Amino acid sequence: MVVDATHPYAAKISANAARAVERAGTPLVALRRPLWRAIDGDRWIAVADVGEAVRALGGAPRRVFLALGRNELAPFAAAPQHHYLVRSVDPVDPPLAVPHAVYVTGRGPFTEAEDRALLERHGIDLIVAKNSGGAATYGKIAAARALHLPVIMLRRPALPAVAAVETVEEALAWLDHATSAAARGV
Repeated sequence: MVVDATHPYAAKISANAARAVERAGTPLVALRRPLWRAIDGDRWIAVADVGEAVRALGGAPRRVFLALGRNELAPFAAAPQHHYLVRSVDPVDPPLAVPHAVYVTGRGPFTEAEDRALLERHGIDLIVAKNSGGAATYGKIAAARALHLPVIMLRRPALPAVAAVETVEEALAWLDHATSAAARGV
């Protein structure tokens, strides 16, 4: 049995897992945390991908918080007029090819208070983020709302149509059921 518990934006990994288990005849369930939903006070600009996010920044210089993975940063070199604050789990190497970038590393969870302080300290006026869902990185979304900042929100990529659950508990229940069925030869 396989539980695809990859990041919601790891579409290639999820597609590879779906193809592999189909070939092997192995049961699969995807653990997909629910999307964040905009609520009153949110100022989201939905975009399909990083290229569209870069275009949505516009031409006037802004102070932008990039809350993306290292592999999604390169397209922002096409908009060097902005000042970027980049937070990533691992150091960004090579650095973004722009004249103004500051890097911070860290792994969530991040609280609203921590993210609000970070945004204020760097004078951020716009955030670019993935709609990852979950609580660990929601602090930046809540902080943006409190500070009345727009968020350019990347939509999730298309994922394989497979059985899916939203919580670890549901994935464990699926495993229990699949294990029991396999033991009975079903």
